[in-house]
Amino acid sequence: MSKVLEGKRIVVTGGFGALGIAVGNVLEEAGAKVALVDKASEPTGLKEGVASWGGVDLTNAAATRACLTAVAERLDGLDGLVNVAGGFVWETVEGGDVETWDRMYALNVRSALSASQAALPHLLQRGAGRIVNVGALAASQARTGMGAYAASKAGVARLTEAMAEEFKDRGITVNAVLPSIIDTAANRAAMPDEDATRWVDAAALARVIVFLQSEAASPITGALIPVRGRV
Repeated sequence: MSKVLEGKRIVVTGGFGALGIAVGNVLEEAGAKVALVDKASEPTGLKEGVASWGGVDLTNAAATRACLTAVAERLDGLDGLVNVAGGFVWETVEGGDVETWDRMYALNVRSALSASQAALPHLLQRGAGRIVNVGALAASQARTGMGAYAASKAGVARLTEAMAEEFKDRGITVNAVLPSIIDTAANRAAMPDEDATRWVDAAALARVIVFLQSEAASPITGALIPVRGRV
């Protein structure tokens, strides 16, 4: 991969999950300096020298702000943010719990909002920056059992559009990728009878994110980009 992000300093939330690690690796291959941030403890097997912060509650604005301040100090500034952090629950409306809807909002919308608000002072100080949110195709068409998840991902889409409008004249672009089913070990275990070859490869999704973080994507903001695979 060409070094289209040479020297760029980019934070990845949800950085210890399957997609977060894939995104971090591909960003690094593109030349970026990457910091992985997650609520989980730091896993074994991360690349040597990768900056990482574990135990960060991204739904807590103060904790997120303190973390990204430390990241910016470590990397000597920030150029971009990728909001991967989130969660999924399958639950019907009829038999479900209203608390599930609150939890999905917190994991998927509040975490992206908190991280974006924490990153913005550093991006605005430079007068340039890229924010990429991971949404979901389900945001535009929910299926049975996906109401809370789809509603929260619709919130991510609207947050993306609102930030894009707010910062379009201040050098910051804000876009979202909308994957269908990502090919991860967890999804294969949850759906053993499905054809995983039709799903979205995590590294391929990460390459779309690399493009959106690059200079080539500077005219693009407020875009909600479907990454469907063959689903």
